[in-house]
Amino acid sequence: MRYSKLFGKTKNDAPHDENSINAKLLLRGGFIDKVAAGIYNMLPLGIRVLDKVKQIIREEMNAVDGQEILMPTLHPIELWTTTGRDKTMDEILYRTHAGDKEFVLGPSHEETVTPLAQRYTKSYKDMPFAIYQLQTKFRNEPRAKSGLLRGREFGMKDMYSFHTSNESLDEYYDRVKDAYLRVYERCGLTAYPMAASGGAFTQNLSHEFGIKTPAGEDTMVVCKKCNTALNAELLEGKDKSKCAKCGTELIEEKAIEAGNIFKLGTKYSEAFDMKFVDEDGKEKYVIMGCYGIGTTRLMGTIVEAFNDEKGIIWPKSVTPYHVYMISIGANEDVIKESEKLYKELADAGIDVLYDDRSESPGKKFNDADLIGIPLRIVISEKTLKEESVELKERTDKEARLILIKDAKQEIINFYK
Repeated sequence: MRYSKLFGKTKNDAPHDENSINAKLLLRGGFIDKVAAGIYNMLPLGIRVLDKVKQIIREEMNAVDGQEILMPTLHPIELWTTTGRDKTMDEILYRTHAGDKEFVLGPSHEETVTPLAQRYTKSYKDMPFAIYQLQTKFRNEPRAKSGLLRGREFGMKDMYSFHTSNESLDEYYDRVKDAYLRVYERCGLTAYPMAASGGAFTQNLSHEFGIKTPAGEDTMVVCKKCNTALNAELLEGKDKSKCAKCGTELIEEKAIEAGNIFKLGTKYSEAFDMKFVDEDGKEKYVIMGCYGIGTTRLMGTIVEAFNDEKGIIWPKSVTPYHVYMISIGANEDVIKESEKLYKELADAGIDVLYDDRSESPGKKFNDADLIGIPLRIVISEKTLKEESVELKERTDKEARLILIKDAKQEIINFYK
């Protein structure tokens, strides 16, 4: 992609009403555009990152036998009155009407997925199974702030599993918990599964996944030895100095909640009278689990975790492009070699954001740092005298000269 043709350019300043790092950098870098509090347009650079985040999630959910579906955003209100959540979640529900019919814009999909699964699940032989989607959610968030971390309209992966026994759910729950840790690791993050209820460091019915960052709204306590973590709110009145599991010192860390998993039991199957016939011919309620990761929230979390005073530092796995290539000067040879290398890299399957603008070198360097692509290549009259280009990693202080003929392999090796 030629930067001169890219829709959505960098900005010198972020809106004054944005305080979070992810909002400021994503807005300035041309990744997102603000529509209203908690509502953003996703621009081409942002889409490229978000698609990579979603693909990582998709691969890991498929690896634990999840099957992808897509459910509607509009839910008949009757589904929500069946579970009673039309009242318990009334404050965050967006409601709309079509004639005399009332609908809600789905903040989650338990009310939709349970009747769906019910139509295809009659016998114990039909289970276990898990279905998931990557979709948009709507919640009337009273504290819509922090950029992509807390939105009124946001992307989410939500998966639901269906089981004949608690033992089956327990087994699958642990598989998904491990899959979530792989998702975060592949996104460059270290996540801590935090027990979300019950006593300190015990087996619980739900877990939150905390990402350590000063921008976090939660406080978690982490064991320095076994890495067990717990939301600090659950330790009220308890010893916060030592791990109940191994006795090692506990430390407090700010964290962003980047996902959660729940053992739903029979709450929703009972509401919808979803039963199955077991091996003995008896009817029983289906046992369910649910597993959520906010895709846009995860994108914002990555920015909160990886940045410096110059801009974003994207992990290799989710960078919008592999290389930011800068051409300096209007010299005919510089332009010719830049075009040649651009084509060579593209033909090799390397995604290049080619800054072909007639801007100053300083402007191009600043934009490269702000956008945060892991590798930067510079071609100029000076480098061509050495038949070379400057190659710089985003996290390095200095660039180094490499031969033009070696550039492609250097990039390939970097991303291995």
